[in-house]
Amino acid sequence: MSMSATCPHVHEISGLREPKLSQSVHREECTQCFDNQDGPKGIDVCLVCFNGSCLDSDRHHTRNHVLRSGHSFTLNVKRTPKKKVSNRADGEEPPAKMKKLAINEEREEDKYEHATVFKCWKCDLQDGKEVAIDVANTKRLTDGIMLSLSSARQSEVKAWEEEITACEHTLCLEQLQSGTIPQEGLAHCASCELTSNLWLCLTCGALGCGRAQFGGTGGNGHALAHFNTTQHPVCVKLGTITPEGGADVYCYACNDARVDPELVNHLSTFGINVAAQKKTEKSMTELQIEQNLLFDFSLTAEDGSALQPIFGAGATGLSNLGNSCYMASVIQTLFSLPLFQIRYYGKGPSGTESPYVSPTAAAHWENCTQALPADCLECQMYKLADGLLSGRYSKPHSDHEQAPTDALAHPTPEHTPWQAGLKPAGFKALVGKGHAEFSTMRQQDAEEFFSHLLTVLRRFNHSNTRGVSGQSEPTESFAFGLEQRLQCQSCHRVRYRVDTMDVLSLGVPAHELADGEADTGAGEQEAGTIGAPDESGSGKKRYRSVSLEQCLNLLLGPSGQEALEYQCEGGCGKVNAVRQMQFATFPDILVLHAKKFQLVNWVPTKLDIPVILPENDELHLDNYLGHGLQSGEVELPDSSNSSGPSQPEVDVEALSQLEAMGFPTVSCQNALIATGNAGAEVAMEWLIMHMEDPDINVPIQTAGSGTGNAPEPPAEQVAMLADMGFTSAQAKKALRETDGNVERAVEWLFNHPDDTGEDNPPATSSSETKKAPPGSSRLPARYRLKAFISHKGPSVHSGHYVAHIRMSRSDAMDVDGAVSDWVLFNDEKVVRADETSVRDLKKLAYMYIFERE
Repeated sequence: MSMSATCPHVHEISGLREPKLSQSVHREECTQCFDNQDGPKGIDVCLVCFNGSCLDSDRHHTRNHVLRSGHSFTLNVKRTPKKKVSNRADGEEPPAKMKKLAINEEREEDKYEHATVFKCWKCDLQDGKEVAIDVANTKRLTDGIMLSLSSARQSEVKAWEEEITACEHTLCLEQLQSGTIPQEGLAHCASCELTSNLWLCLTCGALGCGRAQFGGTGGNGHALAHFNTTQHPVCVKLGTITPEGGADVYCYACNDARVDPELVNHLSTFGINVAAQKKTEKSMTELQIEQNLLFDFSLTAEDGSALQPIFGAGATGLSNLGNSCYMASVIQTLFSLPLFQIRYYGKGPSGTESPYVSPTAAAHWENCTQALPADCLECQMYKLADGLLSGRYSKPHSDHEQAPTDALAHPTPEHTPWQAGLKPAGFKALVGKGHAEFSTMRQQDAEEFFSHLLTVLRRFNHSNTRGVSGQSEPTESFAFGLEQRLQCQSCHRVRYRVDTMDVLSLGVPAHELADGEADTGAGEQEAGTIGAPDESGSGKKRYRSVSLEQCLNLLLGPSGQEALEYQCEGGCGKVNAVRQMQFATFPDILVLHAKKFQLVNWVPTKLDIPVILPENDELHLDNYLGHGLQSGEVELPDSSNSSGPSQPEVDVEALSQLEAMGFPTVSCQNALIATGNAGAEVAMEWLIMHMEDPDINVPIQTAGSGTGNAPEPPAEQVAMLADMGFTSAQAKKALRETDGNVERAVEWLFNHPDDTGEDNPPATSSSETKKAPPGSSRLPARYRLKAFISHKGPSVHSGHYVAHIRMSRSDAMDVDGAVSDWVLFNDEKVVRADETSVRDLKKLAYMYIFERE
């Protein structure tokens, strides 16, 4: 029988084009669930848009895609691992272990076999009809699909890449001096005796030691001090220079790693012959990768036995995509919360006895407006919910020899049946799209990612509903009102302001203990035997333990009252004022962020200060509720209606101190304004916490400063915001208030939901009430710990994150049928946490998540 008789539509295949280099080919995994090419039915790749979809009988995402898109031809891809053949003879010694970090490209064709079949869905809309086509088109289309860089592989490659480019300082480098530097072994820092971690200034040839970082590389920051003194921006790390002309080049002016296209010539100025150089020290990237792999959490109990792995609904691991543990910890925590489970799965974790498909997910698949599910945040959230809560993927490998291996997986006890873990690469790419940090594969701060994810979800939901609130969104369960009371100490009038927050950041006081000194802080009876993993050997610093109640009191209690200089709107001039913060409302889910940082040699360093939680992990917050304007209090006049708002004043002395440290002037001004001119030290801590903010160098806008003479915003930016459900007037005002920055304009709109966009809104009557803040002020306000995220490493931007989650005894089942209250999620490893590790790590957690009772 001829091919055309077999399929009357086969002639249409010749008009199909192979994928372009810029297109992602989703051949490894379904874009709407985690079924992949290793399954029995494989993955169908659309030959028009290259979407990948599964053939699951309950979901059948391929048929849905065909019906929605009208694309009728797919290539089914199945992958099976090849049997491993050992090249060693009996008794032969295994090869020596690698002693240097290397990134070797593993060829997929050496590890797997692929089977491909063309399908026509016009002939069979239920399962697709397998068709045979001519040899030329078969090879052209199959090679185009199989040889292209898949979407998953693109993410894996980026996981070990750090894009480093040249800058104006390396391109326009002017060398002021020449001469030779001491030979290797004789050179040392010009300001101290360090002979390693040396950086050569490419402008004048000065040698200075680097900053102490990466958990073991010594340094006193003298190279940075040289830059602050001379403003010579570019330096190169001695010991990383290779004969090929590679080296670690750093620009202090940009505060980032850079490329010097003329490095060979610049080094020759100081007598360095690149061709004769030998690399003797690890590069910055190698150090970061090595340390992040070393900073892991033990998977053995106190008695040395391996922790019990857990499988089933609600106990599915997430594979490390390369520095993605911060994301995995946050995702696992969110989907352990009932509100997220109901919103994106329709119920709590379910068993695998009978097939279950979320009704809301199925309805969305039918009506999704995005051409590709990989570009739809709602699709990716439903995909994550199904993957984590269904239990379909939480299974041990049946064949360890043939199970796909992951170079980024963490070391585990041998002979343990671990699961492979899901790879949420599409979700990560979508959530991080357009963000300066989360779009990269570098390690990030878990608390910053949590806040970013809430913003992205709210932005999507607002756009999707055109600003009309429908079903309750789980992101709102974190929101609460934080009341700030400001009282002028001259006229004693007050002002109240309520800010909407999602996270309560708590400062943790640091009191270092001397050698042999007993811990007399909170919980001293148990804190002295903290069993946390040791990160720096026996010389590790110890800190006095503090109670969580102490940290809350320092922010919200009487001891949290803060004195600051203030320009009184009541006519008192520049006077002292007292600021006090308390809860205006309480959230359903309270997220506490423990700030344990200290600036050491200009490097923000994490301090392991034990924080002791209340008995039974229960919080009582009734005493921290504010009550607003009280009888007898007189409000300060509202300065927002004045015709000429003055620019906030900053402490000139503190500003000069910060500038002397090398911080940009605008950043220093923003820090001093944000901290109420509380001094250089407080402002410096603020700078360290916000140095990665995209608007750190954007002057703070005063009320009304964005209107008046501001130019009309571009029409395309206004249309972009209007598409999210905001009015044209709102969009224009938001863009004027934020100097045309679309991302900041979105934040402004969410923070000013009642602003109609009028530059001079009509005055409201005093009796008109303001919109109530989110959350509830009802009492009692009792909370119980649901989860905590821990971090191991010298900085929140390096190291490793894990999550401990308290699960109900019916949610998770381990291999021997026992159940557990606390479960450890360590990337792809999901284990029953032992009581000792939970007790000890809880004290050193970075984020605490409490549920309201």
